[in-house]
Amino acid sequence: MSSQQPKQTTLYHHSLVVVPPPPAKFTLSEWHLNNSFRNRICLDQQKLADSIIAEIDRSIDEVQDKTDLNKREVDHNLKEKIKDIEFIKSEIEIQRKEVCKEEENLKMYMERIKDCLEACQKNGLEIVRKCIILREGRIGIDFCYDEVDRELKKELSVLEGGISLLNRTLQEANEQIRRLRSTFYFMDRDLTDKSTTHKIDSLNSTLTNTSLNLSIYHGFSPLDPANITLQEWEKFTQESINKAAKEIACARQLRSYVDILLKQAIDDMDMQCNATNNAFRRRIEEIKDIKMRMEVQHSEVMRQANEMTRTITKLEKALVEKEGYMALAHTRLGNRAQRPGVELCKDLVEIALVNEVAELRGNCAILQQKMAEAQASLRYLLKTQIQLEEDINIKTNSLKIDEVDCMSLRQAMDYHSF
Repeated sequence: MSSQQPKQTTLYHHSLVVVPPPPAKFTLSEWHLNNSFRNRICLDQQKLADSIIAEIDRSIDEVQDKTDLNKREVDHNLKEKIKDIEFIKSEIEIQRKEVCKEEENLKMYMERIKDCLEACQKNGLEIVRKCIILREGRIGIDFCYDEVDRELKKELSVLEGGISLLNRTLQEANEQIRRLRSTFYFMDRDLTDKSTTHKIDSLNSTLTNTSLNLSIYHGFSPLDPANITLQEWEKFTQESINKAAKEIACARQLRSYVDILLKQAIDDMDMQCNATNNAFRRRIEEIKDIKMRMEVQHSEVMRQANEMTRTITKLEKALVEKEGYMALAHTRLGNRAQRPGVELCKDLVEIALVNEVAELRGNCAILQQKMAEAQASLRYLLKTQIQLEEDINIKTNSLKIDEVDCMSLRQAMDYHSF
């Protein structure tokens, strides 16, 4: 192992040099063939150069003609384009004025809707709700679901429906104004773009191939970045005009609808307000009539109660008097019970006294029964009097609520055209 290691290390550090073989030599035939080939190439190139020169002269003339023709065509197209842009700009400006005018009209109609909403809420909805709350203060039997309650509920429903419809129409008008403004914005931007294009094309139409400040583009991005066709350009412009006309028509239709809606809403609210007021008047007259009859009945009951009180006093006096008669009869019977012997007999006097006592007892029982009946009747009369007084107070409270509170509030309800 020790004898092989130095040998391998020596070979490893030697550099080996490779010597290439000498190149092969050409033959004489190959030399002649190469000369003939070079001669033919020169002749062919000369013929080709002559034909190219002739073709170049012809191409120069042809290119010049085409260049002049193309320039005339471009100049003509520029003039036509400028006229098209001017015409389209005039059309857009006309529509732009209409859009601006329609936006102002819609703003006025929105103010009308807002005024109507404010009147319905303050002069209508709040008053109706207050009337409903006030009528909750009725007491006793008068706290009932009557015609006025039905009309108030119906009036509340009409007002809420009208307010909801007006709010929805206000949102639609606001959205229509937004769409008009959007159309106005895009038309302004389109007009700006077309004005810029008009300036560019007007400048281009004045340029010639001998004008100063001409330059050749040496950049890498495309010099013709346009990727929109003429048909697309015309369609875009026409769609812009058509959209403006459509939004104007929608705005005018919405204004007509607002006119009809305001009139219908005010008519419905006014008609229901009158119906509710009439229901209040009928109810007030009905309560007044019942209250007046109750007052008459109250007076009659008081008169009867006073008469019954006097009758009870007479009965009491009669009973006291009968007690005297009873005492007299009892005293006489007691005295006669002291008769001696055979004198203690049932003679006519004894029989009369016994009958008198029995009669007095029966009469006193009758008077006592009449006394009980009279006292019971008096109690019922007094109870009826108290009940009538309570009912009159209830009717007075109801009249105050309906006639004084509610009708005073409802005088402020005024629906008119907006």
